Amino acid sequence: MKLLIVTVVEEYAKEMLQLFKKANIESFSGSDIDGYKNPASVLMAANWFPTEKGGVGSTMFFSFTTEESIEVLFQLISKFNNNLETNNPIRAVVVPIEKYI
Repeated sequence: MKLLIVTVVEEYAKEMLQLFKKANIESFSGSDIDGYKNPASVLMAANWFPTEKGGVGSTMFFSFTTEESIEVLFQLISKFNNNLETNNPIRAVVVPIEKYI
């Protein structure tokens, strides 16, 4: 069992759900987050009265799943990212789990 963490801009959240389904990953959690690409955005967001939104609306998904499902998902994500016209690819990482209950 491994921990899969995926981040995606809001515009691709629905597509990400379809990729999970195709990879046979049926149990996962998600949370809305703000994504930042440079330190200036973080400083702007830290301001008490920011004049504009600091981050980009994003979603973080995570799932405890099998290596086989992760391999399928990574192939699907690679294919998806190769067809993007923007500079906001889906990002995914895998963290090994040493112990769980």
